[in-house]
Amino acid sequence: MIKQPPYLKKGDKIAIVSPAKKLTSDLSKAIGVLAHWGLEIVMGEHVYAAHDQFAGTDEQRRNDLQKALDDPEIKAIFASRGGYGTIRIIDELDLSKFQEQPKWIIGFSDITILLSHVLAKTNTQSIHGQMPKTFETGTAESLESLRKALFGETQTYTCESKFENREGKAEGILIGGNLTLLIAAEGSDSAFDYTDKILFIEDVGEHEYAIDRMMRTLKRSGKLAKLKGLIVGAFNGYEVEELPFGQSPEQIIQELVKAYDYPVAYNFPVGHIDDNRAMIVGKSVTISVNKSKVSLSL
Repeated sequence: MIKQPPYLKKGDKIAIVSPAKKLTSDLSKAIGVLAHWGLEIVMGEHVYAAHDQFAGTDEQRRNDLQKALDDPEIKAIFASRGGYGTIRIIDELDLSKFQEQPKWIIGFSDITILLSHVLAKTNTQSIHGQMPKTFETGTAESLESLRKALFGETQTYTCESKFENREGKAEGILIGGNLTLLIAAEGSDSAFDYTDKILFIEDVGEHEYAIDRMMRTLKRSGKLAKLKGLIVGAFNGYEVEELPFGQSPEQIIQELVKAYDYPVAYNFPVGHIDDNRAMIVGKSVTISVNKSKVSLSL
């Protein structure tokens, strides 16, 4: 049974920590938004630290995250930003107190590895959504979706696609995140179990051939065949080859899943975009997909 952390209520304490790349700007807007939601913000000691490209040393970043995991007064933990670095600290985390008293962990991009690690190791839900750094540019809809997810308000996303979807309906546990980090978790005890799941994927700044390679890795390992549904988010800023690769990310994915019969939705608002909607990893969801539209009920 997958555990759901308690939903937040006004007056709860939440922590902001930096498990990955260093910050290059302050988090005043995000702090203001979170305070407006009625939350009390506790800043990790090394939120603004810097060590090479990281937000402090591995030990500093891990200690801040561990302290937030262990503190019974903290009801949710926000990663301040992504970048790179979380995979360097997850194996030394002690999740025993977290498992006894689960709390929401929120982030995306590099934080995908932490979300998958927490589900794999403790069977606990988490939230793939806007981080304090991205509050600056996040749409009102994306921030409201995060607030609703944290405070336990049901919501349904209805989205249009410019790329033809594969029709169908499905119900299953939602997993996913950044494709690069999903591949990085493979072969470890942090990897998602893909069986009978609804998978969402996104990525940014990758070559078209790299997207093809990563998707083929999921196919060759049998992961794609086990799904109940697939949600394709933003694949933006991808590198176009001087010698044309010949397929867009959507065309790559379409080709690789054509052997399966589950619904596939494209252009979903999740990923490195301003309108990055909150997705509850580990939650049972339903999707209904037609050729140009998808409805996802959380």
